[in-house]
Amino acid sequence: MSYINFDKSQLVNLEYSLNRELLRSNRAGSYANSTIVNCNTRKYHGLLVTPQPGIDHENHVLLSSLDETVIQMDSEFNLGIHKYPGGIYNPKGHKYFRDFVTEPYPKMTYRVGGVILTKEMVFTTREDRMIIKYTLVDAHSPTKLRLKPFLAFRNIHTLSKENIFADKKYEKVPDGIKVRMYQGYTDLYMQLSKDNEYTHVPDWYYKIEYQEEMERGYEYQEDLYIPGFFELDIEKGESIYFAAGTKELNPASMKRAFNAELEKRIPRNNFANCLTNAAQQFIIKKEKGTEIIAGFPWFGRSGRSTFVSLPGLTLVNGEYATCKVIIDTMVSEMKGPLFPLFGNGSYATYNAADTSLWFFWALQQYADFTDGKKSIWKEYGKKMKTILEGYRQGTEFNIHMDNDGLIYAGLHGIALTWMDAVANGKPVTPRMGKTVEINALWYNAVCFSLEVAALSGDTAFCEEWEEIAARIPASFVETFWSPERRYFADYVDGAYKDWAVRPNMVLATSLPYSPVSEEIRKEVLSRVKQELLTPRGLRTLTPKSPIYKASYYGNQAEREAAYHQGSVSPWLLGHFVEGYLKIHGKSGMSLIKSLYEGFEPEMTEHGIGTISELYDGDPPYTGRGAISQASSVAELLRISYLMKKYS
Repeated sequence: MSYINFDKSQLVNLEYSLNRELLRSNRAGSYANSTIVNCNTRKYHGLLVTPQPGIDHENHVLLSSLDETVIQMDSEFNLGIHKYPGGIYNPKGHKYFRDFVTEPYPKMTYRVGGVILTKEMVFTTREDRMIIKYTLVDAHSPTKLRLKPFLAFRNIHTLSKENIFADKKYEKVPDGIKVRMYQGYTDLYMQLSKDNEYTHVPDWYYKIEYQEEMERGYEYQEDLYIPGFFELDIEKGESIYFAAGTKELNPASMKRAFNAELEKRIPRNNFANCLTNAAQQFIIKKEKGTEIIAGFPWFGRSGRSTFVSLPGLTLVNGEYATCKVIIDTMVSEMKGPLFPLFGNGSYATYNAADTSLWFFWALQQYADFTDGKKSIWKEYGKKMKTILEGYRQGTEFNIHMDNDGLIYAGLHGIALTWMDAVANGKPVTPRMGKTVEINALWYNAVCFSLEVAALSGDTAFCEEWEEIAARIPASFVETFWSPERRYFADYVDGAYKDWAVRPNMVLATSLPYSPVSEEIRKEVLSRVKQELLTPRGLRTLTPKSPIYKASYYGNQAEREAAYHQGSVSPWLLGHFVEGYLKIHGKSGMSLIKSLYEGFEPEMTEHGIGTISELYDGDPPYTGRGAISQASSVAELLRISYLMKKYS
């Protein structure tokens, strides 16, 4: 039996199955994503979702879904499922499900009377192509298979509507067709491994509903275009292949292409392998470098998430060269002392005060794993100096160093920290001023720079910055620490100190260079453990706060208001674990082991085989947000590494 599997009783129960999603992606940035019963519940779902450089370089849904119909003795059994207004599901193909397993490929088994049909799916590693293998396991009379594609050809953030501009023409290709609904798009090739009959009957299916979008307060009805259908005979014991991609494929090579993918995959046969597989899905190779996607299905690249996730996604798996290429890709896009937060080129935004400081931490981790500290200053010293000097002298968004050696950052109406949710046009947690995590990162960056500069003999730099490094610890304690409360202020702006108990202070316990004593770190970790620690990570706000929101649910404004006001962030757990193990060593392993192993049930929840973006702050800690988040997966992998290191 597969490590991850679902039986008939679970699959036919839509309340259960529609809340579990399967994701597959490739190194080119494309993905396939839907629920485990192939009923799309999000506008982001699709069988072939791929970047469109001829339009906007963002992901677009080309093939939304594919309905299969089993035909026997003039009777038709449609295996598809779509939701329409009034809570109507039509057809109701989920009732034919028998089971679903994930290894070696996602495999669905259908039973229609005496017919048993399996469907296996693989998303190719390097090409924008989905290949589906259909096998007729059993049948007692002649059987035909009909395949009907539902096309969208639109950006993942929008919805398709019937229009007069859609190009309904098609061209024949070997054992299939190619279509392109609108100018600027790549062609979509749909081919089979066997001779078939294609019938061109262009039509629109109206008001297909996406339940998740409705609950999220977005537009949720879409019109999808069906160009026609493919029909062919299938014999008992026979396997046929269907391929949908942006390039033509030789039908005779489909079986070989399908089987070749198996050799490239780490089997998802245990918890650790699921995490390793999930980690690979975020790494995207482009012409101008290699990037990390922050999360699926709607995130693009994030500079902050890239540096936070790098060690867990690459270094702990031994992918040192990949780590360096990603770092170099980010360095090539620096603007003064700042890295892009979102976007590329002229579309890039730089409004983050912490991203450049996470760069130092990522370099630190790379140097530790590769034993390469001596080369860091030679290769990256100029960029490191640019950042430090930019922060000291002052740069965009009022980011500057005060006389006490600490960093102040902030402009009214702009969120510069990772707590950057915006509701009704305003930051929910603006945190303007001196924030605790940015200054912990700042101290670590300065100290690491001094360490590698000294190894390279840059005495001038060391003489210039040693005094600043020496000044920061006392300022940090004076600014953020409360001897009475026994924890750090979250941020300080002039005379105002925000004493909300938030997880940001945990970074002062985990970073390689900490500005505070072991005694203070113990107190901070105790407070975090007492009020913020959950089985799914750290709450973003203590439940004792009157503005605590336990559930991340509702329309966009309601969700954003809850995002950093109580929702649980798994990535923060990595820094709690590191700080905790630095203090407690082996004696702390029991707690850490239970936290790590406690995530294993998530392999069959929300995003199958991966870790969600966030979780509700109260039991049962339901997974929310993106179904697969780079930083969440990365930090669990890093926790696994830390456990081995300390044991």
